[in-house]
Amino acid sequence: MQIVHAPHLPVREKWLALHEEPILEPDLCIVDAHHHLWDRQSGRYLTEEFARDVGSGHRIVSSVYVQCRSMLREHGPAAMKPVGEAEFANGIAAMFASGAYGPTRACDAIVGGADLALGDAVAPVLETMREVTGGRLRGIRNPLAWHSSPDVSSSPVTPPRDLMANAGFRQGVKTLARHGLSLDAWVYHTQLSELYELARAVPDVTVVIDHFGGPLGVRPYANSREEVAAEWRRQLARLASLPNTRMKLGGAGLTVFGFDFAWRETPPTSEELAAAWRPYFETCVELFGAKRCMFESNFPVDKGMFSYAVLWNAFKRLAQSVSADEKAALFSGTAAATYRLRLQGDES
Repeated sequence: MQIVHAPHLPVREKWLALHEEPILEPDLCIVDAHHHLWDRQSGRYLTEEFARDVGSGHRIVSSVYVQCRSMLREHGPAAMKPVGEAEFANGIAAMFASGAYGPTRACDAIVGGADLALGDAVAPVLETMREVTGGRLRGIRNPLAWHSSPDVSSSPVTPPRDLMANAGFRQGVKTLARHGLSLDAWVYHTQLSELYELARAVPDVTVVIDHFGGPLGVRPYANSREEVAAEWRRQLARLASLPNTRMKLGGAGLTVFGFDFAWRETPPTSEELAAAWRPYFETCVELFGAKRCMFESNFPVDKGMFSYAVLWNAFKRLAQSVSADEKAALFSGTAAATYRLRLQGDES
């Protein structure tokens, strides 16, 4: 099957099955800090599909559902349409909480998608989302990734170019603090300076940087990885200086990173993935510290390039050199603290 260069690669279960590995450190407690669920033309990834992945051998105790425009309400005010996604994610959480799909508490925290450009007017939407999620709502994410090149695309939705500097949007982000909510932000490395200005302007809001901070590896950056790495690191250092920032380690299965694993005859091994991502991992942990970094699967988006079991093996290989306390933070502690999760075994 020929793979088309697109924001989201197709999931090919038969191809993924060509490579399997023993599970490393199967007892290590893991919070999957970032995943999606959907039923759309590009494929179905709902309760059964996610349950198979989290049940593939690693000890996934809980997960964080992140906005992806699933199940938006068809009718009603436009501002309230994203409430449908929060309801949907909470329903999935209830299914997993029943224990019928294994021990994982999937969607135990929910990052919704209320339109922050509404400014103060977003407050009723946030309040409704909190009600329909039974308190599981922990944060909000809006599409922010923007680039002038048509070769740089990671989402079906393109936001306005300067949304992070928009006065209404900034007021909407400030509103999150009054509701105890964080902001998730997926941006490219070319936008990190804008994200820095936003995060500095909202010190009371925890800003979670998705997907390693988006170092681009496709045209027009495919042949300038050293320059990209230098600029990416410089901008991340500025962001790391702000105590309200956190970093998600993952998302490198997105095509904009420029890796070619999906074009190979067989899927990548965890050794190959760890080797490719080690510069990202080491830089982020060096700048932010393990207690401000968390691993994420970004499934099913990244499933077009590798399997769930191999992905977490790769993360475990990356973390082999860190201390036990740092490892606990990377795999569960930081996510639990950021999204206020109560881990299994910590029920008192």
